[in-house]
Amino acid sequence: MQRTGTRRHFSMVREFHLADFFTLGNAACGVGAILLAMLFMATGERAHFLVAAALAPAAFILDVLDGRIARARHQHSPLGRELDSLSDVISFGMAPAALGFAAGLQGGWDAAALIYFVCCGVSRLARYNVTAEQLAGDESGKVKYFEGTPIPTSVVLTGLLAWAAWEGRIGERLWGGVMDLGPWDLHPLALLFVLSGSLMISKTLRIPKL
Repeated sequence: MQRTGTRRHFSMVREFHLADFFTLGNAACGVGAILLAMLFMATGERAHFLVAAALAPAAFILDVLDGRIARARHQHSPLGRELDSLSDVISFGMAPAALGFAAGLQGGWDAAALIYFVCCGVSRLARYNVTAEQLAGDESGKVKYFEGTPIPTSVVLTGLLAWAAWEGRIGERLWGGVMDLGPWDLHPLALLFVLSGSLMISKTLRIPKL
């Protein structure tokens, strides 16, 4: 029984292409960022927050490389596409939301904004996976444009949070302050997550894919 499980494990690894390992590196960066965000909340050490934020551009670089490697080696596969989407949800969806929460977006409306942002990212990736073949207009199979902003654009939010942390403007000193709206608090900075999520699910916004 154990030998059968081991053979299946190595069989799955053999199905991975070179680009897939870069995709997994992307996911690893996202998981690391989430863990470091939690560590920052536990220790208050700003370095943990800054390192977590620095993993966002690292994940972005790996995300770009996996696509270029797959195209160069002609190794596109359904497995690679699903790996890419799942990794992007972690690195460019959950990780920015975790950093936002750790930075001080902890009011009830803030939490709703962060949840909305992640759900928009998941929806955007699911829609892309379903429509990718339809959007590819030639035999190359390459998608010519994105409907809505790609989820990796959330690195802008992560960069903004890193800047705030560098300036010591997180927690109670978070940029924009806090507003008391009904039963919950709202930090205006959380509205940037709402904007980012809304742009991701937009069907009217078309961005050429380089």
